Amino acid sequence: MGVPLLDLARQHGRVREAIDSRVRAVFDSQQFILGPTVEEFEKAFCEYVGCAHAVGMSSGTDAQLAILMALGVGPGDAVITTPYTFFATAGCIHRLGAETVFIDIEPETLHISAAQLEAYLKEKCVPNDDGVLCTPQGNRIRALIPVHLFGTCCDTDVLSAILAPWNILLIEDAAQAIGSEFLTKEGEVKRAGVLGDAAYFSFFPTKNLGAAGDAGMAVCQSEEFAAQLRLVRNHGMEQRYYHHMVGGNFRIDALQAAVLQAKFPFLDEWNDGRRRNADLYRAAFSDLGDCITVPAEPWKDKGLVNHHTYHQYVARAKDRDALLPHLAAHKIGHAIYYPVPLHLQECFSYLGYAEGAFPEAEKACRETVALPIFPELREDEIAEVAAAIRSFYRK
Repeated sequence: MGVPLLDLARQHGRVREAIDSRVRAVFDSQQFILGPTVEEFEKAFCEYVGCAHAVGMSSGTDAQLAILMALGVGPGDAVITTPYTFFATAGCIHRLGAETVFIDIEPETLHISAAQLEAYLKEKCVPNDDGVLCTPQGNRIRALIPVHLFGTCCDTDVLSAILAPWNILLIEDAAQAIGSEFLTKEGEVKRAGVLGDAAYFSFFPTKNLGAAGDAGMAVCQSEEFAAQLRLVRNHGMEQRYYHHMVGGNFRIDALQAAVLQAKFPFLDEWNDGRRRNADLYRAAFSDLGDCITVPAEPWKDKGLVNHHTYHQYVARAKDRDALLPHLAAHKIGHAIYYPVPLHLQECFSYLGYAEGAFPEAEKACRETVALPIFPELREDEIAEVAAAIRSFYRK
């Protein structure tokens, strides 16, 4: 029969009427740029995430870019992130002329390695005359961007403690983690987006909460910083034609906000469905040993409901490259996230990283494969995916 990696049509059938109603209301109002539809969605997003301020953006990439611009990041600065993530995370740093610094990942969670980060800051960086920690190239380290990859939160308690002596900001890449939860050292359950100084989300159509095109959100707790973000997204303009700074055209469309608001009430149910499917895979692969290493669930034993939201189901597979044509022959949807780590991308060759610089990220790129996980996936389809994989390793 075959199983698709993603089938958005199944979801749309359920939300079509709600989307149609909200989109018609936008057309009736003829208020397409910002306005009450956007403000309503921003308010609902604040309530869901637990943040004080949410600023709708034209994409997750633009939300990240706006945060960095609002912070004044530019030449002479450096931002640290992971080489195992979507390109935009590093691309936005580069676009502003700052130095991109990569730190390797943990093999189990695929998150940025706290141990490697601490070693880098202690062993390779030195403070300048103003007490600001600088890279070996002499650039001021302004921020760390850890990625809540594939739907599970990084250990931001540990990361924040490492950064604290140097006043380095923690900006969450929550593009893949809407609804994901973390239990802080104080015993508070918090969602991705309120674990650092600021955060950004993506509503690309394939995300757990997806728009009908590009859209994103930047969030923070500071009213002053939120005001700066609103300036940045609108050409640095508060009063029309009076520009306080050079910003960009990063506004979320009212139509996209309407689509997202229509889908929002279903998000927790959809995340539950993704976890259910992950549990079925875990059971199906339980006797395959190291042939298939299922995704880590580092916070499951903390009593969190949304300990993982499975934006993607990314497993490690023995002989991965031989498995891929087998999956294709059985019409099993699959993808590689990510085939080339960022430090080995041609556009970042100027940074001077060579193969072997970040062995865990490179190994993940060679071994991982994403399998279907969308919430409307049927149990028989999961069984079909598992059977195809089992037939490869049991032949």
